[in-house]
Amino acid sequence: MFSIVVPIFNESENIKFLLEEIKESLNQYKSYEIVVVNDASTDDTLEILKSEKNKFLKIINNNTNNGQSYSIHKGIKNASNKIIITIDGDGQNDPADIPKLLDIYNSNKNIKLIGGIRIKRQDSYIKIISSKLANSIRSKILDDQCKDTGCSLKIFDKDIFLNFPYFNGIHRFLPALFKGYGYTTKFVEVNHRKRKYGVSKYGTMNRLFIGIRDILIVKKIIKNKNLI
Repeated sequence: MFSIVVPIFNESENIKFLLEEIKESLNQYKSYEIVVVNDASTDDTLEILKSEKNKFLKIINNNTNNGQSYSIHKGIKNASNKIIITIDGDGQNDPADIPKLLDIYNSNKNIKLIGGIRIKRQDSYIKIISSKLANSIRSKILDDQCKDTGCSLKIFDKDIFLNFPYFNGIHRFLPALFKGYGYTTKFVEVNHRKRKYGVSKYGTMNRLFIGIRDILIVKKIIKNKNLI
């Protein structure tokens, strides 16, 4: 059994299709849940979620907009299962990759995190370049051996995640935290798709500069892990 956590903000045009794709990709599984955390969307996202006839769906609603990290953390805390899968709510991650990650995760009990590595990224040129720059800086400082920590499609152990000190931005540093705490990680190439509807909710340069600040936070957390 596993829980899929989907943070979402103003994705009324994407969420219905994403839920359908997740369901189709997981036909072989009979027991799981999809935890969608609506981060105080101002469009019709919540109404669409409430109208869904999906027995696997659990809806969590934030009364105020608290951001992606907060929503992911809240979704994981409220998940019913020990195995967590995270995926973006904009449809750019491909749910068809989930069974592949699950097979690898379940076949090797030593692996505690599997992260997706997006191939042939379908983003703007400036977003791709800034992401590569941020990944290069982060990887050099934290030595997480992950060339695409920004890919939201990941599978990992819930209890280990909740043991990490929370900070805003934690979802982008899971490979470094798992490796820094001594757990085995693995990275697998996954599909990446163009956004069909809407726009990204996160600024490119803002994310880059905040990421540098967060690297220092993660480095301190890993250094002091035995004190936690």
